[in-house]
Amino acid sequence: MAVRLFEGRDHAAAYHKYRPGIPDELKEMVLAFVQKKNKGPLTLAVDVGCGTGVCARAMAPYFQKVVGLDVSEAQILEAQKVPGIPNVSYSTGPAEELPFEDSSVDLVIGADAAHWFDMKKFMVEVERVLKPKGCLALLSIQIKMELHYGDCSEALTQIFREMYASLSPYKAKNVDVVENGYKEIIDAITFTEKERVTDVLLKSTMSVSEVIGYVSTFSMYQLFLKKDPTAARSMLQTAEQRLLKAMGVSSNETELEMWRYYLCVLARKPE
Repeated sequence: MAVRLFEGRDHAAAYHKYRPGIPDELKEMVLAFVQKKNKGPLTLAVDVGCGTGVCARAMAPYFQKVVGLDVSEAQILEAQKVPGIPNVSYSTGPAEELPFEDSSVDLVIGADAAHWFDMKKFMVEVERVLKPKGCLALLSIQIKMELHYGDCSEALTQIFREMYASLSPYKAKNVDVVENGYKEIIDAITFTEKERVTDVLLKSTMSVSEVIGYVSTFSMYQLFLKKDPTAARSMLQTAEQRLLKAMGVSSNETELEMWRYYLCVLARKPE
């Protein structure tokens, strides 16, 4: 059974505010893989586990139609708040039941989502809906993240890693799949043409408060918050103060740079 942890309205709003887009290099890698054996028009991309629609919107310029699908109604409502993209639509539903006709989809893509799927059931649906030579792309932020600011980058990164480690008692077993570099995901893909790319870097300028907001979107933090709200909020406040002290600043609007590393699993349905 797939896991459902992202359905609260506050969590969805934080996801929309703090989760990053995908790196241009990664987007170009996916599109190059799709177009390698498909020179015709690309009619339909499906973003499964779309969350607030970041990946769906990134695909919009390249497909006639993009549909974002997520099991969480709250996430879909956040995605629908972004106006002005006429070829993108959203629907509520699980990854294991794709509401598309057989052999109708050029690309099934999922960002930071596949480790929550029932991969066996998901692949049955992927095999059904993809066109011959259609592609599957499953992306994820890797666990290793870095904070950079002046000459204190090492100290900031260590504080961030300690913050992450403090949440480990609330880690769902699915997060192990991310920590293992999506090796279980690529093994579960039934297509013979498949590959895994790691360490695609995205550098983002963020304020200290946004770094803390980003941590608040982690499934581990949300489980901690549900169990002990006071302790969870105190942990974030303490971490923020540690970051500010290490940087030698007082304002949590001070900007630093976050380095996030992505991985991508790519696969193609046979002709």
